[in-house]
Amino acid sequence: MSTLRFQALRDASTRKLLHFEELDKKSTLFGANVFNEKAMKQYLTSDALKGVRDAIQHGTKIDRKLADYIAMGMKEWALAKGVTHYTHWFQPLTGTTAEKHDAFFETSYDGSDPVEKFGGAQLVQQEPDASSFPNGGIRNTFEARGYTAWDPTSPAFIYGTTLCIPTVFIAYTGEALDNKIPLLRALSAMDEAATEVCKYFDKNVKKVTATLGWEQEYFLIDKALANSRPDLVMTGRTLLGHTSAKGQQLDDHYFGSIPTRALTYMRDLEQECMLLGIPVKTRHNEVAPNQFELAPIFEETNLAVDHNSLLMDVMQKVAERHDFKVLFHEKPFKGVNGSGKHNNWSLATDTGVNLLSPSKTPMSNLQFLTFFINTIKAVNDYETLLRASIATASNDHRLGANEAPPAIISVFIGAQLTKVLSELESVTTGKLSPEEKTDLKLNVVGKIPDVLLDNTDRNRTSPFAFTGNKFEFRAVGSNANCSNAMTTLNAIVAKQLKDFKIEVDALIESKDMKKDDAIFNVLREYIKQSKKILFEGDGYSEAWEKEAAKRGLSNFKTTPEAIKAKVSKQAFDLFDELGIMNHVEAEARYEIELEEYTKKIQIEGRVLGDISRNHVIPTAIRYQNTLIENVKGLKEIFGKEFETIAKEQILLIKEISGHIEGISSKVAAMTNERKKANTLTDAQKMAEAYCNKVKPYFEDIRNHCDKLELLVDDQTWTLTKYRELLFTK
Repeated sequence: MSTLRFQALRDASTRKLLHFEELDKKSTLFGANVFNEKAMKQYLTSDALKGVRDAIQHGTKIDRKLADYIAMGMKEWALAKGVTHYTHWFQPLTGTTAEKHDAFFETSYDGSDPVEKFGGAQLVQQEPDASSFPNGGIRNTFEARGYTAWDPTSPAFIYGTTLCIPTVFIAYTGEALDNKIPLLRALSAMDEAATEVCKYFDKNVKKVTATLGWEQEYFLIDKALANSRPDLVMTGRTLLGHTSAKGQQLDDHYFGSIPTRALTYMRDLEQECMLLGIPVKTRHNEVAPNQFELAPIFEETNLAVDHNSLLMDVMQKVAERHDFKVLFHEKPFKGVNGSGKHNNWSLATDTGVNLLSPSKTPMSNLQFLTFFINTIKAVNDYETLLRASIATASNDHRLGANEAPPAIISVFIGAQLTKVLSELESVTTGKLSPEEKTDLKLNVVGKIPDVLLDNTDRNRTSPFAFTGNKFEFRAVGSNANCSNAMTTLNAIVAKQLKDFKIEVDALIESKDMKKDDAIFNVLREYIKQSKKILFEGDGYSEAWEKEAAKRGLSNFKTTPEAIKAKVSKQAFDLFDELGIMNHVEAEARYEIELEEYTKKIQIEGRVLGDISRNHVIPTAIRYQNTLIENVKGLKEIFGKEFETIAKEQILLIKEISGHIEGISSKVAAMTNERKKANTLTDAQKMAEAYCNKVKPYFEDIRNHCDKLELLVDDQTWTLTKYRELLFTK
C-alpha cells in the first residue's frame, strides 16, 4: 500500500499547470448564463416580463397561461446557448443540492415529429421522487411523491448544457422538505416587520431586504494525495495523522502570494462564477497551509444562499479539471486552523438605505440604533436557538478551538458603541424634556458616525460581531448551507421588530408620548435587558466561560446538546407565530439533524476502525518484523552482547507492540459501544450515545496511530502524511 502513497506524491509533484485564458472582462461575462433582466427583456413578452417582476418584487402569483409564455422565452434563450436539458434545482434537507435532468426533446405517440418542448407546467412544477430524501418522519418511505415548484426570485441559470431552475421542494401533504421554504418565509416576515418599523422614520419605505455576504473558506489538496487517504475520501477529514513539524506557526501562508497552481484554479473558478452571476470579488490565502478564502459582493439573502450552494458544487467540478480536491469540512486537519463561512448580514430598504449603517442626520442614526439594538435584543433572547442553527458534527470540531468563536453566543459591538448604549440607558423614563432630547440627538445619536470611524476593528473570538455597517455571524461552518443560520437570524430579528412596534405604539397611544420619546424609552429598556449578551473580551479565555455561566448564557459544546433548542416551546412559538414552520416541519428538521449527526459519527467510527486495523496495524507489524530480524541478526553476530547492542531496537519493538495493543483494544471497545448505541430507538438518546460513548474513543485510537507514524519507517508507512497533504502545492 505504501506504493499508492508514493505514486500519489509523484503524480502531485509532476502536475502540469492547466492552460487557462480569460474569455473577457468580468463585467462583460457577468450573468451571461443567467436568465436575468437583460435576457428576459430580449426573450419575454411585456406581459410575461411584468409577471416575473411582480412575482419577484411583490410575491404575486404567476398564472399558468403567463407561465407558458415565460417558459417559451426561457427555452428559446437556453436553446440559443446550446442547452439540451432542464432541471428543477433544489435544496433538500441533505445540506447539498439536488437535480433531475429532463431533455427538452419530445416526440408524438408514434415516435414521429420530434420537437424541443418546454411549457409552463414543466417550468412551474416537477415531481422528483421524494422517498429517499430526509423527511424526519413527515412521510413514509413508500410515499414517494414530492413536488418542486419554481422560485422566480432566484433566476434560472445554465450550467454545462442544462437549464437549472431554482425551486422549492414540498411533500405531497404540503410540508416543506427543503431549506429554501423556511428561509423565504423568514425573509418575508423580516420584510413585513422591518418595513413597519421603518415607517417611523421614512413613510416612503415599502420593502426591506435582508442582505448576505458569505466568506467561503476551504482547503485545496491535490486529487491524488486526497484519494490516497480513505478517511478524506469517506469523511472529508483526516481521522488520524501526526501533525507536521511545520504548520502555520510562522504565519507565512496567511495573505501571502497565492501559489501559481491554486491561482490558476481560482481564475478558472471566478470565470465560471461570473457566467453564473455569482459576484465573487475577493480571494486570498488563509491561515493554514493550502487553505484559501473567497468572498462575494453582498446580495439579497435568498439569492446569496442559492449562489453559495451552487458555488460549492462548481468549486468541486472546476477542481477536477485542475486535479484538486476541495475540502469544505470545518476541521480537516488536526493542529491547523479549520474553516468557517462567516455570514455578514444587514438590512436594506427599497429607498437605498442600509439600516445598520449610521448616517449624517440624528433621525437616520436613531433609525440605525433602533435596528442595531433590536438585533442585539433578538440575539440575547434567542441565543440558544442561534447556537442550534450552526450545530453540526463537523462544526463541533471548530467551535471553541483557538481559530474560531467559542460555542457561547455573545455580541461584540466595540467600546465606542458600548459607551453610546450606556448613555442611552440613562434616558429619562417617560416623556423627554426638549433639552434632553436635543442633547441626545446632537451629542449621542448625532455623533455615532464619528465614533465609528475608529471602531470598526473585529473581535475574531466573537461569534456575532458588529463591524461598522453589518453584523458578522462568524460561527457558521464552512460546509453549512447558509439557509439554516439565515432562517433563524431573520426570524428572531423579525419577531423582535414586531414586538418593538407593539411596545412603541402602546406608549404613543396609552401614554400620549411623542414617537421619538417612545422609541427612546423602549430602546432604553432593551439595552438593560440585553447586557448579558454583550462581551468585548477574549472569547477563548476560561474567565469568559465562567463569566458566561454567571450571566446565564448557554455553552453547548456538542450538537446533540445544542439542537434541543430547535424543539423548545420558544422555538415552536417563534416559527408558528411568523408562519415559518409548523410543529411538524420543525420537529422533522430536529429529527433529521440528529440522524445526520449519528450517521456521520457512525461512518467516522467505521472508517477509523478500518484504517487502524487494515492499514496502521499491518504496517506497524511489517516494520516490527524487520526490527525482529535485525535483532536476531545481531544476536547471531554478537552473542550475549546483543542485548546491549540491540537495546534500542528491542525497546522500539515493545513500544510498537504497546500501541498495536492499544489500537486493537480501543477499536474493539468503540465497536462495542457503537453496537449498543444502534439498539436505541430514541433519536436524541442515540445521538448522545454516539457523542458521549463512541466518539471519545476516536482521540485515543488516533493517539496510538499517530505515535506509530513517528516510529515506523517512512518508506513503509502507507498513509499520506500531513507534511505531504499540506505542503504539496
